[in-house]
Amino acid sequence: MKIYTKKGDKGTTGILGGTRLAKHHLRIESYGTVDELNAFIGALRDGLANSEHRGDLLKIQEELFTLGSQLAADPVKNKMELPMISDDDVTHLEKRMDAMEEKLPEMRFFVLPGGHPSVSAAHVCRTVCRRAERLCSALSENEEVNPLILRYLNRLSDYFFVLSRMLTLELGAEEIPWKPRG
Repeated sequence: MKIYTKKGDKGTTGILGGTRLAKHHLRIESYGTVDELNAFIGALRDGLANSEHRGDLLKIQEELFTLGSQLAADPVKNKMELPMISDDDVTHLEKRMDAMEEKLPEMRFFVLPGGHPSVSAAHVCRTVCRRAERLCSALSENEEVNPLILRYLNRLSDYFFVLSRMLTLELGAEEIPWKPRG
């Protein structure tokens, strides 16, 4: 089977359920940004030695594929039964953040992203996740979006912030405070 179909040559793409949408449609932007996030997570995971973090990131990548399939389906016309993330997936993120925060120093200031390539990669994941969340939120104003998707993305961006701090600690990197002018 060839990977190219030529059906998108005029700027449209098909979603589950048979609907064709402009490639710049908010639904396409939403699941495309989730896909972008997944790719950045893969790059972050590839740079880590900690097997626990690597396992968490792999689980998140699988959950994002599940979440993306929901976004890539026409909420009215799709008849396929698709997998879905669950409340347990959100709870798992919260538990992982709680476990990391027990080991972290109290936060007393905003931090500038950076200090180590892996820390920077976690911040890139955080910001791309926030963009995915904003796009899905906008989509939900006009079309059906499972509210669990928004909760998951909100919690996931928090997870990446906590992970960035944990990596800073584990890698002995400097946590640089933001110092406002004035």
